[in-house]
Amino acid sequence: MTLHPAFEPRPVDPATQGILKLALLAVGGQGGGVLTGWIEDLARANGYAAQATSVAGVAQRTGATVYYVEMAPAGDRIPVFSLMPAAGDVDILIAAELMEAGRAIIRGFVTPDRTTLITSTHRMLAVSEKTVPGDGIANAAEVLAAADIAARRVIAADFDAIALAQGSVISASLFGALAAAQVLPFPREAFEAAIAKGGKGVEPSLQAFAAGFAAAWNGAAQTAQPENLPRGEDPKGPARLLAGWTTLTARLDRLPPAVADLARPGLRKVVDFHDLAYGRAYLDRLDGILTKDRAPFDLTREAAKHIANAMAYDDILRVADEKTRAARMTRIAGEMGANGKVMHLTEFLHPRAEELVSLLPARTGARWAANPRRMALIDRLFNRGRRLRTDTLRGFLMLHILGGLKGWRLKSLRHAAEIAHLETWLAAALSHLPTNYDLAVEVIRCRRLVKGYADTHARGLSKFDKTLAAIALIRDRDDAADWARRLREAALQDEDGTALDGAIATIRSFA
Repeated sequence: MTLHPAFEPRPVDPATQGILKLALLAVGGQGGGVLTGWIEDLARANGYAAQATSVAGVAQRTGATVYYVEMAPAGDRIPVFSLMPAAGDVDILIAAELMEAGRAIIRGFVTPDRTTLITSTHRMLAVSEKTVPGDGIANAAEVLAAADIAARRVIAADFDAIALAQGSVISASLFGALAAAQVLPFPREAFEAAIAKGGKGVEPSLQAFAAGFAAAWNGAAQTAQPENLPRGEDPKGPARLLAGWTTLTARLDRLPPAVADLARPGLRKVVDFHDLAYGRAYLDRLDGILTKDRAPFDLTREAAKHIANAMAYDDILRVADEKTRAARMTRIAGEMGANGKVMHLTEFLHPRAEELVSLLPARTGARWAANPRRMALIDRLFNRGRRLRTDTLRGFLMLHILGGLKGWRLKSLRHAAEIAHLETWLAAALSHLPTNYDLAVEVIRCRRLVKGYADTHARGLSKFDKTLAAIALIRDRDDAADWARRLREAALQDEDGTALDGAIATIRSFA
């Protein structure tokens, strides 16, 4: 990360001495306006003149907003405050999300001669991070390392998790951290009084304030996140089904440990997707590959992960099932802070003709899919955005019943297409096994390119097909496995496949 030239210390203008300057960067919905109001009320209640301004972003949920507060001891003359922070001229910088701290550093708001940086370490991923087909998440460690260099003092903790644990929002825990930093000339009781003056949600806000104060005071670098345990860790159900599950898991114990580590969650995933018989088919495929493999079993280990993902594809039935699961409803209620309140939940659906026809019996669906006029008619009738409220009985039952039709899944066109693709992919990988073990492993890993639903799935399939076609051009080279890895990584770099097309052009230049 390139640091701003404003980091160079500069002499303080005597006319501005005594003015405290605080900037707050927050994303819409994080309570940045509330926190700014508390800071302004705090200053005025303790004999300071204060002014607060804000410049809102223009993205979803108002984007990233810059709030700015200047304060000075009240005197005979009314001070003239600035409306916006200037590079190299901020005493306190509060970031309600880690990448906002990074952007503040780049803009020069954080300087080693004067700035105390208070930042939450949690992430709210940007659109640019989410749209990358691979891992597009920015490196948090780099931001924290830059903060240690750029700031005079850094206070960092997961203030979002701290607030949520108290049934409040991050603005309250950040206010507690500000009090603990002791960079404002006011006692803790004055901060608490500013919260009490608001009159709404006072008790949870005070609890979050106290927790944020403690985290900052004790120098907590990060608050541990709750582990996301695999769903169904303790299966429940009829004795017959539990006995069948026990039989399947016993087969896992006969696998090499390195393979079993990934086959266990893979088995759980495919059984949850369909049924126990589907789980047996998963293990049968895995056993077939294991008989051709050798220690340290890298091929079978990778296959354990990617075969499970291929068998548990995202179809309409799975999407409907996932949207009506109790665990999802509980998670959303917790994220929204519903706490027993009435919550409206609206699902956004956009069914295409391809998804609808994929539910038909395999032969019938294939005939319909091959008829452009029929597909165009279905598209005209159904291909439009729909909103369905699953907090209502009618909306919930519609999706719940649809998700419960998974017994039909194995007869559908979509299943036939997915299994045919899976078998073709495995055959392509195993064809390299006699001559190039590493290339076989890389082809297995290429299944990572196929993911998602609807348009996302179609783009992934296109990239997968392009990648395997390019691998066929260099399969006889000694460095074929390395080129296969490069092709896969290029395919994961961007959504439109520009990097992959460039890599393929390079291969064609010498193949």
